[in-house]
Amino acid sequence: MNNFDFRNPTRILFGKGRIADLKDQVPKGAKVLVIYGGGSAERTGVLSQVREALSCHTLIEFGGIEPNPRFETALNAVELVREESITFLLAVGGGSVIDATKFIAAAATDKGDAWDILTSRGSVVKGALPFGTVLTLPATGSEMNPASVITHAEKGAKLPFMSSHCYPQFSVLDPEITFSLPPRQIANGVADAFVHIIEQYLTYPVAARVQDGFAETLLRTLIELGPKALETPGDYDIRANLMWTATLALNGLIGAGVPQDWASHMIGHEITALNDTDHARTLAVVLPSLMHDQRGPKREKLLQYAANVWDLRDGSDDARIDAAIDATRRFFETMGMKTRLGDYDISAPEIERIVNALKDHNMTAIGEHGVITPEDARRILEAAL
Repeated sequence: MNNFDFRNPTRILFGKGRIADLKDQVPKGAKVLVIYGGGSAERTGVLSQVREALSCHTLIEFGGIEPNPRFETALNAVELVREESITFLLAVGGGSVIDATKFIAAAATDKGDAWDILTSRGSVVKGALPFGTVLTLPATGSEMNPASVITHAEKGAKLPFMSSHCYPQFSVLDPEITFSLPPRQIANGVADAFVHIIEQYLTYPVAARVQDGFAETLLRTLIELGPKALETPGDYDIRANLMWTATLALNGLIGAGVPQDWASHMIGHEITALNDTDHARTLAVVLPSLMHDQRGPKREKLLQYAANVWDLRDGSDDARIDAAIDATRRFFETMGMKTRLGDYDISAPEIERIVNALKDHNMTAIGEHGVITPEDARRILEAAL
């Protein structure tokens, strides 16, 4: 196992009716900017629960955060924070709203060019406004980590950043508020969490038995419960387990002391920046192709994945690896997700644009070994057509 530091300061308030506990988490006297996306937070009653819980606080609301949060929209919120002397932020939504809130929190205290937060991958962030979250869509794990991804539409860029200043102070996770989510969002959330785990697990062995075992349990949970969540949307126990699995998938625990990949994410980000395809669906396209392409460097972990996640133990090594990759693709398709680029109107000319975007954004040496180049990405994408 590799050396590591691990710290996660986010308090989790999990379970039914926990939005009411916001009053005890937001500082008394705080002037709060409530940040949310479209109309679903209002229609489902989540915003009304937030307003009731914080009725003794001064609240200002900012809606309209996009599914792939836009740099330009976030800057409008930063301007409002400064104009209104906001002292606390509350994200009410899924990963996109939380990601945007992290950026807003950092940019509001930064005196430089906010674009530098993204181009520096967060290294210029020296502080951030305090914030909490009310999670409405389990998927990204953003509710318990310091990472964010922001899209700049004009530049055609979707860039991640990370800062220790951008952990939520707390996150409210009430599985009941996910009952009304449409099937597409549930499928996206399951796929996103699945690939988050894979990025930290499917690399090469470093004798990290606890992290590997934890990751394998989380993967098996998603495989078992993902389809059931689509079949029985009102099952509290299924939704509770999926919600907690998505959080644990990217709160730093299973990634401590192990090599990490993230190539599928970096390539997928460029697909989203190209044509706004749902982030999770880009992962469902890229991952199976990348697994096949990188089967040599990932061989030992692919065999472990085949045995411990899919119970594939018979046949030759290559046959088991093939079967595990096929099972992964079928799992995504069972969740209603297409796994070929052609399903998202991407052909050879668009692949060239994606490859050039990777070069433009300095994504030229990605993967756990830092050896996947844009040319390798082209080959991976061509195999996914």
